[in-house]
Amino acid sequence: MKDAIENRLTRLRKTLTDKNIDTFLVIVEENRRYLSGFKGEDTQFDESAGALFITDTKLILATDSRFILQAENEAPFYEIYCYKEGLAKALPDILNLLNTKRLGFESVRMSVMEYKKYTKQLKSFNLNIELVPTDNIVENLRVIKDQVEIETIQQALLLAESVFKNFTETIKPGMTEREAAWSMEKSLREQGADALSFPTIVASGPNSALPHAIPGYRKFEKCEPILFDWGAKLNGYCSDISRTLVIGKPDDKFKTVYQTVLDAQQMAIDAIRPGISSKAVDEIARNHIETKGFKDNFSHGLGHGVGIAVHEPPRISPLKDETLMPGMVFTIEPGIYIPGWGGVRLENMVLVKQDGVKVLNMLDPFGILQKTHC
Repeated sequence: MKDAIENRLTRLRKTLTDKNIDTFLVIVEENRRYLSGFKGEDTQFDESAGALFITDTKLILATDSRFILQAENEAPFYEIYCYKEGLAKALPDILNLLNTKRLGFESVRMSVMEYKKYTKQLKSFNLNIELVPTDNIVENLRVIKDQVEIETIQQALLLAESVFKNFTETIKPGMTEREAAWSMEKSLREQGADALSFPTIVASGPNSALPHAIPGYRKFEKCEPILFDWGAKLNGYCSDISRTLVIGKPDDKFKTVYQTVLDAQQMAIDAIRPGISSKAVDEIARNHIETKGFKDNFSHGLGHGVGIAVHEPPRISPLKDETLMPGMVFTIEPGIYIPGWGGVRLENMVLVKQDGVKVLNMLDPFGILQKTHC
């Protein structure tokens, strides 16, 4: 882990030099962990477990008294600075210590309120420091996973798949979406997950036409689509997977929709290789779905990167064009959603390799239950 962090810091410092930033403020939780090993969690958007200050020669992890011991244990490369009245009030002291002239900050996480606090403090101390907004500096480093990251992601995925495989032995008509979601979530934690990657989605019948449905009290019925989307977080890394099931024998409509989604997924995966455009991969799946008569029924992007965060670059969508490179890990998750009937989504995780692509999943993509007949 120490070697990985040293390597990440070396690459980051080169980027900072290129951008003429002498001090970089890291306030995104995932980036803070990626660059330091510190696992402190931000419980909500306006609360922070700390921040990193990175220069070409110095490393400071600023936090409050709740996290001091944890920070000292988990971030050995960093000098630990304890602030007592929040980061804004400590900012002048820290930046003076670092002789900062241009402070880069992560614009995606900096609120207007925080920005006002920071500028007010700097002015009150007559500090002539330029605040420089940045985008995706660390995220661009995170997009290429090393071997340890890839192995950790695969472990998180295998855990999620194992839990779901066991869960399908208990599914039956009359079970509610909430009961199913809780059963899966409970098993994920009992089997060793640090946390959920995101709130589990379980949607049955017409509810499965909502890509991000919230599990409710609707009961499962025979012969209707039941969509599951879940993931486990393990050792800081996420997994993300979707499957769609039927209790009983699927009817012709379900078979048609399901096969269309499955074929679209496979066609997209077959096209993945280093150098191809993410937009082109999305187009392959989207075009197939459209030619099968479901043009208006695939409403989201084809996939997204997964790592320390469950949604991160690269984006596989018609709106974002990125060149795929070895070491990228992302989902391929086409779907068809028909109002009043339901939806089908199939989601696998893939790794771009030097010679093509590897599907990380082991769980059978079909998974159609046929314990009873409709």
